[in-house]
Amino acid sequence: IHMSPHNPDVIYQGGNMLLRSSFRGENWEEISPDLTDNDPAKYRGVEVGSYGTITTIAESPVEKGVIWVGTDDGNVQLTRDDGKTWTKLNDRITGNPGYWVTRVTASHHNAGTVYVTYTGIFRDDFRPFVYKSTDYGESWTSIAGNLRDEPINVIKEDHKNPNLLFVGTDKAVYVT
Repeated sequence: IHMSPHNPDVIYQGGNMLLRSSFRGENWEEISPDLTDNDPAKYRGVEVGSYGTITTIAESPVEKGVIWVGTDDGNVQLTRDDGKTWTKLNDRITGNPGYWVTRVTASHHNAGTVYVTYTGIFRDDFRPFVYKSTDYGESWTSIAGNLRDEPINVIKEDHKNPNLLFVGTDKAVYVT
């Protein structure tokens, strides 16, 4: 669930598609097709879950209608027109592990900047996966730097300083 930074009445809800309520959940509309791979072969049990579900939603606080989503089957998708068209960005992310997307965080400073984290914990891969794009997902850079091999759960950008980032793992919080 994600509340729009542009209008507190607007709420987004992720399933396999993205839903939007224009008035605090009183009504809902589908604003995307299925944004997952919808591949039952990837679905796993409750303990290690993958269900073809949106796991993270971020609307740009800088530019209304720019919405990013990540899924538990490894997709990162973007709309720049409030859900009319969607672009799957997986092939543009160099080193994309295709794992569970734990967080998509839209920048507070630039509409085209976004941060994405993945976790490989369900496949016994504990390497840190942290990426940044500054051009609406056209190109990506790994910013994992010297992070330890720990599952990454979240990344946040400081509201005032775009160079100040926080990463949360299963074991610690890191700052750069």
